[in-house]
Amino acid sequence: MATSHAVRPLSGPAFATLLLIALMMGANHVAARFAFDHGVSVSTAVAFRSGVTALVVLAILRLSGAALHVPAGQRRTLWLIGLLVAVQSLCLYSAVARLPVALALLAFNSYPLWTALWARALYGERPDPLVLRVMPVMLLGLAMALDVAGATSGLGAVEHWGRIGAGVAFALVAAATFGCALVLTQHGTAGLDGRLRTACTMGIVAALALVGVGFQGGLQLPQAPVGWWGLAGLTLLYGTAFTIMFTVLPRLGVVGNSAIMNVEPIFALVLAWLLLGQTIAPVQVAGGLIVVGAVMWLGLRRR
Repeated sequence: MATSHAVRPLSGPAFATLLLIALMMGANHVAARFAFDHGVSVSTAVAFRSGVTALVVLAILRLSGAALHVPAGQRRTLWLIGLLVAVQSLCLYSAVARLPVALALLAFNSYPLWTALWARALYGERPDPLVLRVMPVMLLGLAMALDVAGATSGLGAVEHWGRIGAGVAFALVAAATFGCALVLTQHGTAGLDGRLRTACTMGIVAALALVGVGFQGGLQLPQAPVGWWGLAGLTLLYGTAFTIMFTVLPRLGVVGNSAIMNVEPIFALVLAWLLLGQTIAPVQVAGGLIVVGAVMWLGLRRR
């Protein structure tokens, strides 16, 4: 979130690391689509992904000798954050299962606007004037990317939204809950080791996903080899990206430049085109670039 420091210049290795994380996160969602298309349920995918990530980060904490104690005053907030991230994870994967991967991620990339709204609603913080000025630009880009009038698809607005409406709704709920989680993280878990916070959050998400799996009658596993590759890929890519994020990035001193990782939808667009055959119209690509550019500009501007 906002700090009083200017963004530090990036070294070559730091820049490459940020792009690698964005690539892995984008690839994670493409792998998830392969899993969903071959029998894996959303809750099963979230349980695998979050559970493995929690175990890996916990192992890193144990090997480093870090304290595993969460102050009593932060435990309730951490549980709430875990619940919000669980909803975000389930909704975002539900969007990926219904929409072209890049469009799902672009709709989710509206989370900076939700972050500003939650900060205002919960803590009375006035939105950054720059955020207010960029908001219409982001919304215009998102409208172009989603083809809100159905002109590009040739279906008309009603039929077009009949096809994409549920997916867009899931992506926007994911953005809203993630924005709230970010605000609570800033105000309610200050001083807590980021690795410990991640391990706890992912553990809570995995537990809640397993509850969902139980209500669905058990794990819904892949029905074809490509589905197993997708499930393994989303788990490995997500876990590796998060591990790098909380072990390598702090050493590189690039936290203030993490907005570069918002190029994730662009990587997802290319990968989904190459591997899934998903395509979107040029005007939608232009809208996507506007959204990504606006989010990156908000994150990289000097504070």
